[in-house]
Amino acid sequence: MSTFGYIAADLIAIAILVFGLYFPRHRRKDLIVAFLAINVGVMGVTYAMATADLTLGFGLGIFAVLSIIRLRSTEMDHGEIAYYFTAIALGLLGGFPSTSPAVSLTLMAVLLAVIFVGDSPALFARTRQASMVLDRAVADEAVAKDLASVMLGAHVHRITIRKVDYVSEMTQCDVRYTLPQRADGVDAVGATDEVPAATLAGGAR
Repeated sequence: MSTFGYIAADLIAIAILVFGLYFPRHRRKDLIVAFLAINVGVMGVTYAMATADLTLGFGLGIFAVLSIIRLRSTEMDHGEIAYYFTAIALGLLGGFPSTSPAVSLTLMAVLLAVIFVGDSPALFARTRQASMVLDRAVADEAVAKDLASVMLGAHVHRITIRKVDYVSEMTQCDVRYTLPQRADGVDAVGATDEVPAATLAGGAR
């Protein structure tokens, strides 16, 4: 396959990743240009290094310079970081024209399939994670778990206490829970708006 074929394959793959998977699921517009730019940039640099007559030391030096660049941006969750690294991996696969076309295309398809399945809304659809603030000081995780279960109206699988403030009478904790299934088959939502004893910080994911 020609170099232009690799470039076309990479562009199709990143388009599927960004416009077919990421944006419809996460709706964060500002990261679209980041994913596209990092993918095409990595592909271009990789192709230039793969085809130029460069020494190993020069190549390692280029990546050393790139590694010290600190990207300053708004916070990304773990799912978005996965998309970010997938965009980089697709660019690397599209930047090595000497690689077997079957291997490159297969790896691109595998990466997209992994993201499609792993980030699917249908996968553990009722499972949530949230930062929760209780309006009382609780040092016992078992007690905090019972309180969180009542406040959320859900089954709490795990709770980790992050901070206990005995002066302000509050407890910050990380909660992993599953929403109950309603009788009509529709997933129930957390009843946190109706409960003054607890506050969800940052929302559930």
